[in-house]
Amino acid sequence: MNIPFNKPYLSGKELEYITDSVRSGKISGDGKYTKKVHDFFENELGFQKSLMTTSCTDALEMAAILCEIQSGDEVIAPSYTFVSTVNAFVLRGAKLVFADSMVSHPNIDTSHLESLITSRTKAIIAVHYAGVACDMGEIMTLAKRYHLFVIEDAAQAIDSQYKGQTLGSIGHFGAFSFHETKNVISGEGGLLTVNTPKYNSRAEIIREKGTNRSQFFRGEVDKYGWTDVGSSFLPSDIISAYLFAQLEKLEDIQSKRKMIWNKYFDQLQFLLEFGVDLPQIPDYATNNAHMFYLVCLDLNQRAALINYLKSAGIHAVFHYQALHKSPYYCAKHDDRSLTNCDKFTDQLVRLPLFYELSDIQQQFIIEKISDFFMPIKRSPSHSRISSL
Repeated sequence: MNIPFNKPYLSGKELEYITDSVRSGKISGDGKYTKKVHDFFENELGFQKSLMTTSCTDALEMAAILCEIQSGDEVIAPSYTFVSTVNAFVLRGAKLVFADSMVSHPNIDTSHLESLITSRTKAIIAVHYAGVACDMGEIMTLAKRYHLFVIEDAAQAIDSQYKGQTLGSIGHFGAFSFHETKNVISGEGGLLTVNTPKYNSRAEIIREKGTNRSQFFRGEVDKYGWTDVGSSFLPSDIISAYLFAQLEKLEDIQSKRKMIWNKYFDQLQFLLEFGVDLPQIPDYATNNAHMFYLVCLDLNQRAALINYLKSAGIHAVFHYQALHKSPYYCAKHDDRSLTNCDKFTDQLVRLPLFYELSDIQQQFIIEKISDFFMPIKRSPSHSRISSL
């Protein structure tokens, strides 16, 4: 049996909508399907303003410009995240102040955030790891107290909430990803959400290469020109056509992913007796079933488990390498120990989770994980791990 880590989902309407977009004669940015996607996010999910981008990275770069990040500004961000989260702000000259993860979850530990705030702090980036909400109440309270921007990196968090509020709608800006590994996809692609109306116009200008082109096409100005900094952040309408076919199936996609997630969670409870942790969902958060992961005892056990599953044709993978120890930024980090980020770097392993994962395939994965751990219980020597 060969089980990949991920397999892109197809609704069946993608090619139909792409063909329709091409035939419309308008396949550049902000065509028919881009408008449909914007309407979906604003009318169905309740965002104040949404703008399709070519990637979540681009959405974050737009947010950094909108926050007017400059050289010398400090931005607080989790170390356990993807490089795009922080690269967008480093490009504007920001100094990164890395925060540790929670003991029980890779999300940012809000209990120590206030101690990281200085007179130079400009923004806090909240990364909703695995689609599970950070403690946005605490983050927004601190942001209001110290007059800071909050950017939600909601790359993995579509259709997830914090206390009934849609993720990506709580901070000043939100950024989503539609990379092929996400719940709904367009191959590549992203979305910026703008949650304060005063930034709407500038966000459009930044997205359109620094011009007021969008206003021109709406008939609000008689010509358009260069009015601000910006870049080419908007994607082809073909990308949006693919995505819209996925969004129409969002409820079905989420239902299937949650069923798979729940089966993992229920049938892998036995791992707790081996000291292996399962995902934890805080009371204030919902679960969008973006990812199912295990937290092994140590790096050796994780490597052994990944290799064992690989030998059975199962592709399980680790995740982020903590950025405070990255080759690029380690010399710039302030030497604080980020123990929990290091733990998740060394110990977290992700299991296959995708729409077409069959019950037979998932049961095979669960059985192989059981086969890996059960000899440990029977043998005091823990031979499988010590032999590495």
